[in-house]
Amino acid sequence: MSKRVFLDNAATTPMAPQIIDLISEMMKTHFANPSSIHSYGRESKIVVEKARKKIANILNTSPGSIFFTSGGTEADNMAIKCAIHDHKITHAITSKISHHAVLYPLEDLEKEGTIKLSYVDIDENGVVDLNHLDELLQANPRTFVSIMHANNEIGTIQDINAIGDICKEHKAIFHSDTVQTMAHFPFNMQELNVDFMAASAHKFHGPKGVGFVYISEDIQIKPLLRGGGQERNMRAGTENIYGIAALAKAMEMAYENMEEETTYIKGLKKYMIEKLQSEIEDVQFYGKCTDLDDSLYTVLSCNFPERDDSEMLMFNLDILGVACSGGSACSSGSSKGSHVLTSIVPDSMRPGVRFSFSKYNTKEDIDFTIDKLKELFS
Repeated sequence: MSKRVFLDNAATTPMAPQIIDLISEMMKTHFANPSSIHSYGRESKIVVEKARKKIANILNTSPGSIFFTSGGTEADNMAIKCAIHDHKITHAITSKISHHAVLYPLEDLEKEGTIKLSYVDIDENGVVDLNHLDELLQANPRTFVSIMHANNEIGTIQDINAIGDICKEHKAIFHSDTVQTMAHFPFNMQELNVDFMAASAHKFHGPKGVGFVYISEDIQIKPLLRGGGQERNMRAGTENIYGIAALAKAMEMAYENMEEETTYIKGLKKYMIEKLQSEIEDVQFYGKCTDLDDSLYTVLSCNFPERDDSEMLMFNLDILGVACSGGSACSSGSSKGSHVLTSIVPDSMRPGVRFSFSKYNTKEDIDFTIDKLKELFS
């Protein structure tokens, strides 16, 4: 097989070998339903609760604040729909570059007449205008605020500490989509004024189909999914035991090696920025993604000179053996342009590419990618 490189780690990450081994072993030994009261069921229940406690310890919070879900999208929907409904919220704030897992449910609630939806101003880098956020909160009744920690397309990081403090001052409910930053950045929930956060295991070398929602003990909501009463009556459905165990293990591995892996991945990103700038004429970068200390270090979002076949850039790179994304991977197969890029560079016709890295990438992967780009743009 010809050489291929995977630079689409913001879309998903390859599972760590230790995680594959853990899942394989768990499937043999812990097959019982955790809700069953016999010994097999109790053993499965112990696995779930140990995983919950492990995650809570990492985030410096109570195990009672962690609820397992099918992933980040469910976690976001649960936070948004349940908080707004159960707390009788009539006004919500988000930004136009939020993930569709946030935008779509909020837009649906607006169409139903449940809420008025406001969009906080952002600058050319996608950074939230905190003064405008404060003004919106002052001018409206109690509000639900949803601001993602780091944007999945351009890597812009928001100051969720400051946003959380502003929300607390106005008694607003604050939800942050942390899918791109969980297990990549440290979190101390004793110091953050955040009511809801979302996580998905496949973003940090765990399996797909499992994640969790953090819910502050100060917030009470009813479940989004009703049924068997699992997750202390907060999320019905038989628990994904193997996925939950793997999620906790993947998080544990990420935080144990965070400093070393962060430094390594930042080095890859810096190397690729330098290679792009020296080897590809007129390459440009979105947002603040070239700032290694003030952007999502796993993401490098850039654009290239317009060509007659600009729309074929992703396809051509794939044919040449480079897997990457044009904006958000969740919409890469769609004919629609990126809503994120439209918000910050509305008139640009230059083809945008998101390269995203993991600990399994190498400088050789970067060199290979640069060579293929040179073939296309020489």
